[in-house]
Amino acid sequence: MIEKALEHIFRFQRNSGHFLTDLPKTERGRDSVVKDGCCLDGNVLHYLVHFGYLDDPRTRRLLGFIAGYHDDENAGWPCRAYPIDPDAVFPVNCYMGAAKVLKALSHIPEEMRSLDVKRIIQGEVGNILDNNIYQYLRNPDGTRKDKAGWKRFGFPLFYQTDALEVLDTLTRLGVNDPRMKPAMDLVLGAQQRDGTWLLKDTFNGKMIVDIEEKNRPSKWITLRAMRVLKRLHG
Repeated sequence: MIEKALEHIFRFQRNSGHFLTDLPKTERGRDSVVKDGCCLDGNVLHYLVHFGYLDDPRTRRLLGFIAGYHDDENAGWPCRAYPIDPDAVFPVNCYMGAAKVLKALSHIPEEMRSLDVKRIIQGEVGNILDNNIYQYLRNPDGTRKDKAGWKRFGFPLFYQTDALEVLDTLTRLGVNDPRMKPAMDLVLGAQQRDGTWLLKDTFNGKMIVDIEEKNRPSKWITLRAMRVLKRLHG
């Protein structure tokens, strides 16, 4: 079943390695050289790695595409949808999408990471820490502003992300940096008296089936939070 599902997803891949949300209708469409939508590529890569497709040549092609249009100078990947207002953000390139790619790369075993993958991981971790994870918005006076949506923990997240998911990625990579403290304070402050964490953001009503209940204890959020705490504190 998993193999069948992934083979269906591969139908959306272009010759460049990139994934788009529509099936290519012609060879010209399959030859698309669009460089956009790193959130989709990141999510697809995450599941390909998770299900053992890292050595598949189609996955390797995707990795090559991701490395090829990474902005080494500014971090991240360009996207037509980001930013809506360049004066209202600090990162030059898509910050949310970059978190999705970094999550996928963090699941590649360390001994199997290419030099390109290692370089991208280093750059993206630095960019996230420089922005204190969720404080990447810019006030008119140039000060930093929280991204409110990143402070509400959700599951699943699709193209969205939040501070907890990013902490999960950073700790998976072995990162323990003082700049993670504001986000860690959010996590600790959200724990309930019974030890659980609540589902605060949800796509329920927009999926085939609902997953858990909003504002109720969430096994997925609790698992993610406990994983982060265990990596940091043992």
